[in-house]
Amino acid sequence: MSKGKKAFSRRDFFKITGAAGLGSIFATMGNLAAASDKSDSKNSGPVTVPTRPFGKTGVNVSILAFGGSQNLESKQRLLRQAVKMGVTYWDTARTYAGGTSEEAMGKYFDRYPDDRKKIFLVTKTPSSDPDRMTRHLETSLKRLKTSHIDLFFIHRVSDVRDEVNRTTKAWAERAKEKGKIRFFGFSTHKNMEECLLEGAKLGWIDGIMTSYNYRLMHKDSMKRAVDACVEAGIGLTAMKTQAGFFASFYANIGKENETVLKLTERFMEKGFTPEQAKLKAVWENPHIASVCSEMSNMTMLQANVAAAIGKTKLSFQDKRLLEQYARETASGYCAGCANLCESAVEGNIPISDVLRYLMYYDNYGNHEQAVRLFNEIPSITRRRLAGFDYSKAEHLCPQKMPIAKLMGKAVEKFTKYAMG
Repeated sequence: MSKGKKAFSRRDFFKITGAAGLGSIFATMGNLAAASDKSDSKNSGPVTVPTRPFGKTGVNVSILAFGGSQNLESKQRLLRQAVKMGVTYWDTARTYAGGTSEEAMGKYFDRYPDDRKKIFLVTKTPSSDPDRMTRHLETSLKRLKTSHIDLFFIHRVSDVRDEVNRTTKAWAERAKEKGKIRFFGFSTHKNMEECLLEGAKLGWIDGIMTSYNYRLMHKDSMKRAVDACVEAGIGLTAMKTQAGFFASFYANIGKENETVLKLTERFMEKGFTPEQAKLKAVWENPHIASVCSEMSNMTMLQANVAAAIGKTKLSFQDKRLLEQYARETASGYCAGCANLCESAVEGNIPISDVLRYLMYYDNYGNHEQAVRLFNEIPSITRRRLAGFDYSKAEHLCPQKMPIAKLMGKAVEKFTKYAMG
């Protein structure tokens, strides 16, 4: 690729496959609806997203969850359409879009109160301190205009033994007794396997949201962790299912990686895009109750719903190629094993977090969110990031990532964006 060209993002890649891809998406929706009518003439209702049991809670949830880590103020029609399509697991958090995500969902429930009964509503607190959790829960209830939260998470847990304890259990039990939450758990972006295993040991966690995708699902450690949660009756929600990598890799995606071209061709012939295929790969694990996806427009919602209701499964060769592609591009993807890289450097350097923010910036195009999260890092730490010696961390990284280079790029991009 010439120097004059910019590295393209996930959205650009979708546009490239989109001319044919969008046609196949909408054709799929129409064909599926027609097939449904033929297969069950007694059922005149619309085709909607299937559901799965959420652990041992006794609740079934839609296998596609609406990710609320976006500004939803002007997207009431999108929320309405999600309900109509059966996307009734809604995920938000106190901090999403500066709190406006919760407020927008509350606005929706205020307008369509009957729909609240259909929604499995999830929100999160960034704190494990009981007093703060109480204040945050009360704020969320007011913003969301609801009397209860279906599943309340501690957000971004990286060490269960440190952040989720007996005090947390007592708090959750009181909140349940008061009818303010139905279920309790946590989300985790890093050290996921360890967090899942430790969460399963506790014996009282109802649900966990974890990074899980075609890159991570083949790891023996992840398989053991998921099995432990299943045995413990914990409902699992997958996030980061697209497993995006950093911008520098997009520069070579068509020129140096034939696997992705083979994958794209195979999937398009079957009537779905690579993005849809990555969702299908996760759904093939029946123990994943739902996949959380940030769907910012009708096209993405329809595409993901089409993938959820589509009967075409990935073949053995499809899955083999996805696994091969994951290996070939491993050094462009942070697998979240922060206990390795961060333990190799002194000074509490949040390597995994910064690389995740860079992924938000490069792959999702969420520049504002990435920079806001980056700026939450103490300034004294931020100033050290670009020139730090990451050689030991790079040596331990199982993905063989160029950590120093990526950290430098992150600081440069975030600083430039913040300066306007």
